[in-house]
Amino acid sequence: MGEDLGKLLGDCVHCGFCLPTCPTYVLWGEEMDSPRGRIHLMQQHHDGTPLTPEMAGHFDACLGCLACVSSCPSGVRYDRLIESTRAEVEQVHPRTPAERALRETVFALFPYPARLRALRGPLRLYQKSGLSRLLQPVLARFSPALAAMERLAPPLGRAYRLPERVSARGERRATVGMLTGCVQREFFPQVNSATARVLAMEGCDVLIPKGQGCCGALSLHSGRAEEAKAFARATITAFESVDAIVVNSAGCGSAMKDYAALLADEPEWAGRAEALSAKAKDFSEFLAALGPRAERHPLPLTAAYHDACHLAHGQGVRTQPRALLAGIPGLEVREVADPDVCCGSAGTYNLFQPEAAGELGDRKAASVAATGAGLLVAANPGCTLQIATALRRRGREMAVAHPAQVLDASLRGLPPSALGASE
Repeated sequence: MGEDLGKLLGDCVHCGFCLPTCPTYVLWGEEMDSPRGRIHLMQQHHDGTPLTPEMAGHFDACLGCLACVSSCPSGVRYDRLIESTRAEVEQVHPRTPAERALRETVFALFPYPARLRALRGPLRLYQKSGLSRLLQPVLARFSPALAAMERLAPPLGRAYRLPERVSARGERRATVGMLTGCVQREFFPQVNSATARVLAMEGCDVLIPKGQGCCGALSLHSGRAEEAKAFARATITAFESVDAIVVNSAGCGSAMKDYAALLADEPEWAGRAEALSAKAKDFSEFLAALGPRAERHPLPLTAAYHDACHLAHGQGVRTQPRALLAGIPGLEVREVADPDVCCGSAGTYNLFQPEAAGELGDRKAASVAATGAGLLVAANPGCTLQIATALRRRGREMAVAHPAQVLDASLRGLPPSALGASE
């Protein structure tokens, strides 16, 4: 652990305000699976207690959802603490061969769009074959993680490839760079297309650097600090020439806004990282500040809005998505109960901790279904996959869309059926 961790650990006064918002404490009621309890374990390790398998298990069980950061009256930087602790766990905690193989597979695949793209063809054939009904019970028995991965895979349509520039419609109001992401780019290309169209219709020239890759979010939030730094440097280089960067994935935006802290100890990159962090804006955050220009057509629909953790807690973006949706005539937005409790996706959590993730997904799906809405709106691909899968487990098919897709449908005058939703 770093030298400043003693101060960060000392900021916690163990008041317990974090407990009701911590997903694992809500599930199990165990003190060591709360932020307060994990900080106690971190303090023990900082004071010289060796990292035990039991300690590592409690740290691994944390989703890193940051709800405790929002609820803490003392301003404890639990995000910094868990990232540093996870880096330590990755360095010194011996994992089983199966755990190591799973983790290396995940991090050799998901941060690399080209590798995900190569997977699209075989995955589409698999989905069309109907083999899932036969293989899912086998996978669930022998590898819960692989079973979770198979369940979460979305139905794959055709791929969309965006040009490097999408020109503003009408008078140009801004020029922005756009992050296309990894999972977003390959599994939800329709979200990126909608994002670019909306920005263009609102008067933005949209620059989409061809050489961009992973932002490093998955690595950063999983204790793979050096890997995250390498991705961050490459992202800085790709976007350094633009004045603003629009990000449509909550986890990616949170990570990019954290580049200044991630690269603070590297003199060559610290200033450049700080500049990029300042330029990174969530899609809703950017458009809310820009203000509407394009005409909104009615969209007669009832939608439930889900707060993605790394948008609400990581970036403090809560009112802007709701304001964008409220500006669409005919659209009624309903709130989901317990919005601060994570859905269980949390980057790679639903792959590494499928049981706990499944329980949290079921809780969130029940809350979403209780709204009676015909559409769920979520601003993070992981949340979309997680909640849609949990809804299917309940026998409820419900359309899920990104705020960009909802706004795109309104600006183009499309019916609710274009979002897969009914009126």
